[in-house]
Amino acid sequence: MSSPAPGATDPVGDGTDDAPADPAASEQVVRTVYRPDRALDLAATLGPLRRGSADPTCCVRDGVWFRAVRTPAGPGSQAVWRHGDGTVAAAAFGAGATWLTEALPALLGARDDSRAQFRPTHPALAAAARAHAGWALGRTDRVLEAAVPAVLEQKVTGREARRSFAVLVRALGEPAPGPVPAGLTLPPTPARWASVASWTLHAAGVGPQRSATLVRLASRAAALERAGAGGQLGVLATVPGVGPWTVAEVSQRALGDPDAVSVGDAHVPAAVVFALTGRGGGDDAAMAEVLAPYAGHRYRVQRLVELAGLGPPRRGPRYAGLDHRRR
Repeated sequence: MSSPAPGATDPVGDGTDDAPADPAASEQVVRTVYRPDRALDLAATLGPLRRGSADPTCCVRDGVWFRAVRTPAGPGSQAVWRHGDGTVAAAAFGAGATWLTEALPALLGARDDSRAQFRPTHPALAAAARAHAGWALGRTDRVLEAAVPAVLEQKVTGREARRSFAVLVRALGEPAPGPVPAGLTLPPTPARWASVASWTLHAAGVGPQRSATLVRLASRAAALERAGAGGQLGVLATVPGVGPWTVAEVSQRALGDPDAVSVGDAHVPAAVVFALTGRGGGDDAAMAEVLAPYAGHRYRVQRLVELAGLGPPRRGPRYAGLDHRRR
């Protein structure tokens, strides 16, 4: 677990070299201290929200996690870090500062009500749960924020998707408010995503099918956010181009769904089956079978397998991906 240096009680000052160009952007600031019920591992908990080391919307500096978010109250940015006594401090900036502060406990797992019911008996899984007891299953309550990267990740390598996301956010987003690291960028607005030119998506390496799905999602953003607020994302599957894998990836992050296993993933089934049986070549059907005893916690198992590195050893060269910009 990383944390700022001892004594750095407030690593986010109002006069840093990375202060925003608009001084008024940092006037709305809300600070808070959250006391979790366990020693929280911020990297494990917030890690799924970061789309690679070059993610413009989320970065880590000296143990401080910075996020740029389009909240229902307006744009905001948030810095989160851990004190030596186990408490978690946060500072939020911009019009969405209050919303981000109120949502912090849920972001850090406070609404994971079923956690105590998870008692794995498989030796490797039980060991992973003990080793990563600081991981909490949080939720962002921002559906489009999770849906756009998930769509970009369909049918391509993670490296391709992360590059496309970074290119598009930098081109279509705007600087995050507050004294945050240079380059921290707000995701584009739903309207901006919905109206993005096809050639802009093409230049970012996004093929026609994913481009069309992204625009459809953004056009229905308001309905999707309402569905997420009600805890039901079934409507997401009615969008052409969105399948079970995308719904699961969004549910994991936006709703903190402990059962939203990534069916249809290129790597998850093999990793889960190998971790729980030692057998290689696992597919969705085999994963469903070995996860049946963990109904209600299937994503929790998936995440612990990922955190503990329990998947099969990698063999063969890494897939290079396709360059849609040349097509």
